Amino acid sequence: MIDKKAHILVVDDDTRLRSLLTRFLRESGFMVSAAKGASEARGMMSQYKFDLLIVDIMMPGESGLEFLEKLRKEDSVPVILLTAMGESSDRINGLECGADDYLPKPFEPKELVLRIKNILKRTPQVDEMANSKLNLGRCRYDMDKKELTDKQGHIIHITPVEQAMLSLLGQKSGQIFSRDRLAELLGAGQGPRSIDVQVTRLRKKIEEDSKNPRYLQTVRGKGYMLLTE
Repeated sequence: MIDKKAHILVVDDDTRLRSLLTRFLRESGFMVSAAKGASEARGMMSQYKFDLLIVDIMMPGESGLEFLEKLRKEDSVPVILLTAMGESSDRINGLECGADDYLPKPFEPKELVLRIKNILKRTPQVDEMANSKLNLGRCRYDMDKKELTDKQGHIIHITPVEQAMLSLLGQKSGQIFSRDRLAELLGAGQGPRSIDVQVTRLRKKIEEDSKNPRYLQTVRGKGYMLLTE
């Protein structure tokens, strides 16, 4: 994983620490994005694929542990927890929630980099070129370029929200997302009813028969999922 420039998401409500971590990690050769809380982090994860998350536990509203518990229901991305709490019980709670590592504050930035590199070394390699392109019958969606094309290579216009929805569902092909969960992840003022509208519009662009969808399917009483070829 570390033979390419890994993309890391820092999630911390402390503006100063978030800024310092972002700068240090970039100087250490990583791509870095930052979020000030759980909600903002989810929105960024619906748009981009991250190789590792660094999450502070003590955040207002939704704590890092609560964020991690929800994340682990649908994503196995490596997570390092940061916290001022150094008790062994706190470390155990973090690991039980699905953290890959745990670093109490204050910490030495170089140690954090070493822990990141060790985690990325043992993270399974994937064929990213294959996984970044979704075959949808008459269409193909490139998750890196956020581009939908037909069989002839002509670009089919899709909105930023449609791009985010295809990327989100495409990364978890075959996984069911409820309307509420999709609305939460997509953000931008989305609600359950607007999700239905977005799905209808997207089906008209990717399906041969939008009324009998083959790829963007409805799972009755549960939500939506994307199936690819």
